[in-house]
Amino acid sequence: MERSLTMELVRVTEAAALKSARWMGRGKKEEADDAATTAMRAVFDTIPMQGTVVIGEGEMDEAPMLYIGEKLGTGNGPGVDVAVDPLEGTSIVANGSWNALSVIAIADKGTLLHAPDMYMNKIAVGPEAVGQIDINASTLENLEAVAKAKNKAIEDIVVTVLDRPRHHKLIEEIREAGARIKLISNGDVAGAINTAFDETGVDILMGIGGAPEGVIAAVALKCLGGEMQGKLFPTNQEQTDRCLKMGIDDLNKVLYMKDFCNGDDAIFAATGVTDGELLRGVQFKGKQATTETVVMRAKSGTVRFIDGTHSLQKKPNLVIK
Repeated sequence: MERSLTMELVRVTEAAALKSARWMGRGKKEEADDAATTAMRAVFDTIPMQGTVVIGEGEMDEAPMLYIGEKLGTGNGPGVDVAVDPLEGTSIVANGSWNALSVIAIADKGTLLHAPDMYMNKIAVGPEAVGQIDINASTLENLEAVAKAKNKAIEDIVVTVLDRPRHHKLIEEIREAGARIKLISNGDVAGAINTAFDETGVDILMGIGGAPEGVIAAVALKCLGGEMQGKLFPTNQEQTDRCLKMGIDDLNKVLYMKDFCNGDDAIFAATGVTDGELLRGVQFKGKQATTETVVMRAKSGTVRFIDGTHSLQKKPNLVIK
């Protein structure tokens, strides 16, 4: 996979963030998502690669753009698997809340997990706690292990959890253990990534979220030297059948980092749409806009934070071919 793709992906997430940020706080999540998706698709058309969407906006008959199996890029260049979430946190943008992102992950062709659109039980940590977590262990055991790995008291550990009724028992277990909790309304990709950066104050992500988002977050953690474990969590027979078609007949099967991405290289990029702990959201001022993006590559271990200033007059459609 060519390293030049790193900066090309930044252009893609910047465009999606710029377009969707216009919808912040306006209560229209579908419009925000469509704006991000349309912008992302337009920039993808200019990138020299042979990409295939393996994590996208739905199946071909369910999504007008960026559907699973769609081909992206100019048709020249390296063959890559593409996992996209044009707007991670549609409700976040609609409500004007924190941590909405535009995200992309790519890896060598045939190396990304083709996760079905269902729930996944997840646990994620940054580099300091790699090898210390076990999704089959108790909540207390995992918190104790992470606290020891990070040389903290368990009372100082911060756990990110999606604020959902399904997590009532998990939240009670975390509280009984004495750890602190950061509840988030949406956006567990950001929650997982934040575990790898000390400045976010987050130590571990736990709970059930989307499986496709789990793959995207796992690629980011691969680049950052972190770790995620997951178990698919089907909620009906149709979803169970999809697991069987994937060759997963044991629903207790643990997915490790090598299952999420079994290649040596991967690239992840995320641009802030609304403000968050790690990235600033899009800011508009007159005929200009600013963005903040993080982009990283697994093979080199390089992590870059990129501040962009965009002329909305010279590049109104965010694409110059």
